[in-house]
Amino acid sequence: MTQQLPPGLIGSRVRRQEDPRLLTGRGQFVDDVALPGMLEAAVLRSPHPHARITNVDVSEALALPGVFAVLTGEEVRDVCASPQPVVWRMIPDQRMTDQYALAVDKVRYVGQAVAVVAAVDRYVAEDALGLIEVDYEVLDAVVTLDDALAEDAPLLYEDWPDNVSCRQTIPKGDAAAAFAEADVVVSETLTYGRQMGTPLETRGAVMSWDPFTDRLEGWMSTQSPNLTRDLLGEVLGLPVERIRVRTPDVGGGFGNKFDFYGEEVLAALLSRRTGRPVKLIEDRLESFVANAHSREQRIEVSVAAKADGTITGLRGTVYAVLGGQLATVGIGPCWLSMAVMAGPYAIENIEATVVGVVTNRSPYGSYRGWGQPKANFAHERIIEKLAGELGMAANDVRRRNLIPPDAFPYASQVFFYDSGNYAECLDLAEKAVAERGWAQRRDTAAEQGRSVGIGFSFHIEISALGPSKIMNQSGLQHSSFDEEVVRIDSSGGVVVRTGLSAMGQGIQTALAQVAAQTLGVPLDSVTVHHGDTETNPFTGYGTGASRGAALGGGALLRASTRLRDKVLRIAANILEASPDDLEITDGRISVAGTPGGPSVTMREIGDAAYRRLADKLPDGEDPTLEERDVLDPENVAFSYGTTAVLAEIDRETGRVTLLDYLLVHDCGTVINPTIVDGQIHGGATQGIGGALFEEIVYSPEGQPLTTTFMDYLIPTASEIPTFETVHMTTTADHIPGGFKGMGEAGTIGAASAITSAIENALPDLGLRLNRLPVTPPRLLQAMTDAAPAASSREETP
Repeated sequence: MTQQLPPGLIGSRVRRQEDPRLLTGRGQFVDDVALPGMLEAAVLRSPHPHARITNVDVSEALALPGVFAVLTGEEVRDVCASPQPVVWRMIPDQRMTDQYALAVDKVRYVGQAVAVVAAVDRYVAEDALGLIEVDYEVLDAVVTLDDALAEDAPLLYEDWPDNVSCRQTIPKGDAAAAFAEADVVVSETLTYGRQMGTPLETRGAVMSWDPFTDRLEGWMSTQSPNLTRDLLGEVLGLPVERIRVRTPDVGGGFGNKFDFYGEEVLAALLSRRTGRPVKLIEDRLESFVANAHSREQRIEVSVAAKADGTITGLRGTVYAVLGGQLATVGIGPCWLSMAVMAGPYAIENIEATVVGVVTNRSPYGSYRGWGQPKANFAHERIIEKLAGELGMAANDVRRRNLIPPDAFPYASQVFFYDSGNYAECLDLAEKAVAERGWAQRRDTAAEQGRSVGIGFSFHIEISALGPSKIMNQSGLQHSSFDEEVVRIDSSGGVVVRTGLSAMGQGIQTALAQVAAQTLGVPLDSVTVHHGDTETNPFTGYGTGASRGAALGGGALLRASTRLRDKVLRIAANILEASPDDLEITDGRISVAGTPGGPSVTMREIGDAAYRRLADKLPDGEDPTLEERDVLDPENVAFSYGTTAVLAEIDRETGRVTLLDYLLVHDCGTVINPTIVDGQIHGGATQGIGGALFEEIVYSPEGQPLTTTFMDYLIPTASEIPTFETVHMTTTADHIPGGFKGMGEAGTIGAASAITSAIENALPDLGLRLNRLPVTPPRLLQAMTDAAPAASSREETP
């Protein structure tokens, strides 16, 4: 059962402890690292989407003064123990791409690394790139999904029969019977545009390979320091005890910095070649072509239903538009889209398929939400269409099909959903919208000739990623547990050590709150250390999958509870009392109910455990005050929520303006509501970007057309509405403290709610939006296409 937490720091709106240092410019990021004798590197990237490499001549580049080393693909392949790793392999017979950090025989996307130079500075390194001669035999590019699936399509990998990397269907029940017996069947084909996370800080690494000890030390902007260390060892053939990964401040990750990139390997190999530290920082142009892309899918989805709106069956196919090679997470995000396509709905008969297709585009990797925003778009769009077909309100169809509270734990197509009250969440959202007068605002706008609509969506979010053995059986080539260490020092201060990365999400403050409340000490007496694989504990998966607060907080809660028990035993020995009679308040231990009576401070406890043990440390009690805990939960935890949007559409320009935005959300026990709100609102902002603005576009020839922020539009403060969050709590009984994750929640349901609001604002047109992002030109075209049909309906007697 969940450990019940008394009122205190957990649940309080505490200001983030890490902010003053960052806001005053005292943070240290990868590009701030400067080591004696450090060189800088630059990467030569392919200008072609698809071509054979027939020759690479680096002689002139090597002769340039200031150049220390140049590496080519064949050299990298010859010194590496393995290709770039793919850690998610959930489809056993998937065809793997087995690429190295530099292209060897072929390039398969614009921006693929072909050669790398280390020089005295970045300027010389880039000059040297211009002296490298690469001979290409240009091949026909396979740019779109349809191009790749065409019968006569050029093959990206000649030893494959086609461009399909994998295909898998996971059934539940009897979908064929459900569709055969249905009163109504509705279908939709949806297109989710290609996007990417755009953290303020681009990726980078500083690598120092000591030629005397054969030890590698790296500073990297990564979300997963332990995973990165293990993968470096795997690729370089170096035992991990010789590798140290340091993660300084990370200027945003969003999944981009979870993936393991070839540049990290290149910087290490250049350091070994030169005997000097090497820094490799990507510029913004490189980030657009070399960072992991995401989101792009075509989804075909159908539901079978009764006349009363009860859904009896679902079929769906996710076509994953992969890049020219598999990224670290492989088919993972797209597989998850397939695995959670039914979302929060109790659908007994499901047949869902994922098809992974390689194209001459950048690799497909991680981005906030992973596969869940696309699955949400599928099940929420088809709910809206079903409701329209039946003449019902979409929320009534949702309510009829939501998993009821007494069905938990609920066996979905793939996962067990642990707990929740979905109907209450939807009810709270409708009530909040009513209380805020959104319907009146919509009606008033209509009287004024304006088009305003209300949209809803319901999302679930997989969080607290674990348990490791089940994840391994599912295809993850790594663990997913979390380990935390808490120590009280000789003066009573508390130190927490974590393997999680801090990247702006507030994990230091959240962990400090858990430790401080559990130990009964002031918050400012707790220090959280992170970002060093040599001095901090092992966390299997790192910061991702909404697992930091849930697994890190849960493990820390258990460790701190045991440490508190030891503190009470030592205090009882000093005070000559029973540990059961003692309480800790603000770092002082005393007999409960005796204000002003005898007490000892945490400093005195520290002194008794480290320095003056005689007569203070009980017999049989070990010196020091330290506990560690490993949390590898029996199941993941599912957060959930309802998103409601109030939007206005300009019928002349196609512009969508978001007037108001509300989320009702349940992430179990809330550690810090301010941090939770910030995470949800930040995720919603990225969801808004994906719904209305952001898309990576390629030319028909395979050239990326969005390579700057002039082309790739991200929402600014001018486009973001006021956010409001309403919290409800259903604890995760298998996680200490009942914590669930929430880092991706805001992103998942945004697009579905926004498209719903747009359609609701244009009731006369009967729009059915099925492509993201909904840019002004696309919306205008959709309105134009819908107008004749709407006119025809009006004229029908």
